[in-house]
Amino acid sequence: MSSTAIEINSKRGVWGGGNEPLKASYGKLMMWFFLLSDIFTFGAFLITYGAIRMSYPAYVGSSADFVSSNEYWPIPEMIFDAIPFVHGGHFPLVFVGLMTFILIMSSVTMVLAVEAGHRNDRNDVTKWLLWTLLGGITFLSCQAWEWSHFIHGTDNGTALTYVNSLGRVVSETVYGANLIVNEYGPAPFAQLFFFITGFHGFHVTIGVFLLFLAFYQAAVGIYERRGHYEMVEKIGLYWHFVDLVWVFVFTFFYLI
Repeated sequence: MSSTAIEINSKRGVWGGGNEPLKASYGKLMMWFFLLSDIFTFGAFLITYGAIRMSYPAYVGSSADFVSSNEYWPIPEMIFDAIPFVHGGHFPLVFVGLMTFILIMSSVTMVLAVEAGHRNDRNDVTKWLLWTLLGGITFLSCQAWEWSHFIHGTDNGTALTYVNSLGRVVSETVYGANLIVNEYGPAPFAQLFFFITGFHGFHVTIGVFLLFLAFYQAAVGIYERRGHYEMVEKIGLYWHFVDLVWVFVFTFFYLI
């Protein structure tokens, strides 16, 4: 056999379709490609948020004296200061901090589920997937409450002057938030909040569905009969991505 033929056969042995580039299966590679495209999407949204945020002046003065206005960007810790079942309290970022902690802990249990899959331990995979699933559902429930509180607003509202959907200048006391006006500050603040946190919540909802599917299939022994738990690992990649994106959303919306 000529050296050229040997070289061709050698290349086929590496890239002929039977081997996995970088030791990653086709399914893992496709998941990475999807996540890469989603990184660009979320990145564009957060860059847009940053650009709009910087177009408004910041509040000047002590945060204790903060009053909502269309003229400047609100202080997040003065807006997101409520917790369930406690009326009228001021707990800056406590609830959203709890939400973040729950989501990060669900990422830890997802790591444990993937590790158990590498050991082909069906019981541990099922157990840790269940904890991850409960973490995702809890996070979504917390986000639903936060949205509800944000939409309904405070008891006193804020007196604002704004242009309504008919193009008329209106002065009134505004309660809560919608896409046109909100008691917390400029209209883009609520628009970006609903859009970006809603888009992330949509991803979490998909993740919860995938986790339930993986939990069920692991519980009935489908992965055990296959001889591997690669699907759990692929869902784990998606779940870690969702958690990581929330860290950036949390930083942009609640800390800056």
